[in-house]
Amino acid sequence: MKTFVPKKDNIVRRWWLVNAEGRVLGRLATEVAVLLRGKNKPEFSASCDTGDFVVVINAKKITTTGRKTEQKVYYTHSQYPGGLKSTTLKDLLADKPEEVIRRAVWGMIPKNKLGRQVFKKLKVYRGPSHPHDAQKPREYQF
Repeated sequence: MKTFVPKKDNIVRRWWLVNAEGRVLGRLATEVAVLLRGKNKPEFSASCDTGDFVVVINAKKITTTGRKTEQKVYYTHSQYPGGLKSTTLKDLLADKPEEVIRRAVWGMIPKNKLGRQVFKKLKVYRGPSHPHDAQKPREYQF
């Protein structure tokens, strides 16, 4: 029996629309990561990009459990001495709620060329409107 390896020509990519309103951040991110990687498809291969495009709307209405909004801290560094900056989840949700979902999903995909290719298929929007109506994304039900 031969090992099945999907070809680029045979991969069918769909567009999924995910509504983040009232959803818990981590649970939403895992579902989105599965769709982006293509792990929900029978032709999944760890070394190929078989995933779909995902459009996340209403990012500003995401929720978290416990006291994460006050306690969770995101760090960035400018690579210069003393260039460490920290931001709480509460501040990041107020300024850039799209970034919160992007960071959560990025933590769940591989950190290599394939992961960067997969991550480009994620589109996150603050409100309910998005410019991808022409692709006719399907509503994803969890």
